[in-house]
Amino acid sequence: MLEAAGLAVQLVNASQAKSLPGRPKTDKADAMWLARLTEMGLLRASFVPPKAIRDLRDYTRMRTRLTQERTRCWQRLEKLLEGALVKVSSVASKLTTVSTQDMIKAMIAGQRDPHQLAALARGRMKARHDELAEALDGMFDDHHGELAQLLLDQITALDGKITQLTAWIGQAVAAIPAAWGVDADGTTGPDAGTGPDAAALPAVQRLAEIPGVSPDLACSIIAEIGLEMTRFPDAAHLVSWAGLCPRAHQSGPRTRTGKKNQGDTWLRGHLGQAATDAARTTTFLGERYSRIARRRGSHGSLAVGGRELGGEFRGAASGVPATGQCRWRDGGSSFGTSWVSVPDRLRTSLLIVVQASSAAAKDAPAATVMAAGKPAAILAGSSKAEPESPAARGRAATAII
Repeated sequence: MLEAAGLAVQLVNASQAKSLPGRPKTDKADAMWLARLTEMGLLRASFVPPKAIRDLRDYTRMRTRLTQERTRCWQRLEKLLEGALVKVSSVASKLTTVSTQDMIKAMIAGQRDPHQLAALARGRMKARHDELAEALDGMFDDHHGELAQLLLDQITALDGKITQLTAWIGQAVAAIPAAWGVDADGTTGPDAGTGPDAAALPAVQRLAEIPGVSPDLACSIIAEIGLEMTRFPDAAHLVSWAGLCPRAHQSGPRTRTGKKNQGDTWLRGHLGQAATDAARTTTFLGERYSRIARRRGSHGSLAVGGRELGGEFRGAASGVPATGQCRWRDGGSSFGTSWVSVPDRLRTSLLIVVQASSAAAKDAPAATVMAAGKPAAILAGSSKAEPESPAARGRAATAII
């Protein structure tokens, strides 16, 4: 209502506008205090996306809720089968496969023979006929079938609603000019940027190039933060707003580990999902997850992956569409190793060479140990393994200089 009237509305966190102790507490006094704080620039406005992004957010959040409800229905169905001593989930990868659904529907229709049910398997599950027959030999009766049919009907209804919401989300994204692509001739529009020679891809396709980000997930992330990245000065601000980095907690010489901010729980969930999917790829992000998980565990590595994806998302979304310069370029699974480990290994190797040479050439001029300037510059940043004797230490320092 206020935006429609042409007023510039600011949404401010209540913790920044608390009244001072001892001041009278009235609506008039509070309004005067807020006006004074705003005039002095002491209030920091919260991020409020435009109406088109807010409408898109309603669609994506509703789709997320319905998807979670559909997952709960599948879990209830699995629990129902477990209660009937039908352990099909221990053989099949999940209940959503076509083979498993055919078996469940056959049991609902009255089929109780485990070998007949196992014969409904398709593809690679046919080779596990004996295991399926043993898992399907339970105590499934008519009342289990009635409950299972109710859950399957609910899952079917949720599938239809999710499909409808996905179509509405596509229409809402196509109505946002900032999400349009650019053709080679500079024209833009909802269908522009899809050709092989396009100057810039549409925003959803540009973000879907990032490992772990699907088109549906890209729409959900766009709905949370929009496409105007000037609100976030850099990737660190975006990651902090999502609640994926710890707070600063330092007093005097002591620096404690701060807790994470609350942030946007929806965005944090989307980035965590993308990090989980990217961890299974043979890309730089997948290799980084594996490398960090070895020493910090999967939870810490997922948080780091979410921070990495938040920065990559801001970089891909903040580019000017006419230039098309912000495109994902994967450095490969060996990029982190070659970028981080090779200089360290080279520095260590050259340091060993210098120490061995300085120890062997006791009376030789120190300048003969290191003749090139570039290795000396690399060695200057290392502080490991000092020479044992003062004379050798002096010769090694002279060689490094």
